[in-house]
Amino acid sequence: MNFACSAWRLAKGTMAAGLLAATALAAGMASAQAQADSALSGTLAKVRSAGAVTVGYRESSVPFSYLNSRKEPIGYSIELCRQLVDAMGDAVHKTLAIRWVPVTSASRIDAVANGQVDMECGSTTNNLERQKRVAFSPTMFVSGTKLLVKKGSPVKGYRDLAGKTVAVTSGTTNEKTMKDLSERFKLNLNIVVSADHAESFSLVKAGKADAFATDDVLLYGFIAEDKAASRGQSDYEVVGDFLSYDPYGVMFRKDDPQMSKLINESFQMLAQEGEIERQYKRWFLRKLPSGTSLDLPMSPQLETILQTMSVKSE
Repeated sequence: MNFACSAWRLAKGTMAAGLLAATALAAGMASAQAQADSALSGTLAKVRSAGAVTVGYRESSVPFSYLNSRKEPIGYSIELCRQLVDAMGDAVHKTLAIRWVPVTSASRIDAVANGQVDMECGSTTNNLERQKRVAFSPTMFVSGTKLLVKKGSPVKGYRDLAGKTVAVTSGTTNEKTMKDLSERFKLNLNIVVSADHAESFSLVKAGKADAFATDDVLLYGFIAEDKAASRGQSDYEVVGDFLSYDPYGVMFRKDDPQMSKLINESFQMLAQEGEIERQYKRWFLRKLPSGTSLDLPMSPQLETILQTMSVKSE
């Protein structure tokens, strides 16, 4: 009887010690987590508190960021940004929801700079002027300004546009490119500025503009969607030489070293694991949800950028 009581007391003491140790460990882990969370700053602190990342998306930038038939954001940029949201969740030790906010070419930079969105995932060119207000991820695509015209149009390049009407989208680098060309070469262009790419394209369709000037890949996207709607035929083509150089990136707020480090490291890992290349093939070489494909192989410039990005710095 005494032996049994002693054994029970010993077991009880052991259990109590184990419980105390477990409690102390849990408290220590909680304290360490609290310290880690308190060390967060900028966007990461914001999303941890909110439990969500606010992502700006475009409604008609095929195949980067646009709406499917269910009005859900899809595309190449959207998929890469989903990966970034996962990385942000890992960094703040919390599953983060995505709050989608539509932006336009004209509103997107203000939306990032003013905190309306945490990231902008579209088809946005990274240049020195924009870097004064926002930050950019590593390059995820390389494009340039070209012209979309109706088949049979006499316009084969920008010099053929003298005195003609050109549609551009507000807030794009293409708008500035065409204004600079018009002034430099005395083309006397009638430049019509639209709210979004779909509206610019509709001006050419309606015969109200002779050409639509924007990044070539977006023009191929419109032609692909037009082919799908017309059952395999399109009345439009892309013509002329490149009129600008436009490297695309994901936008986020400036002066945020934690966010900058996370995005740079995430892109490096996505390049190393081949995820960027896989997403490229999905959105540029395979059939889009509409049933057609852009059939646009990766450019040598982007191949080189991804190869360089995948090399881990010492």
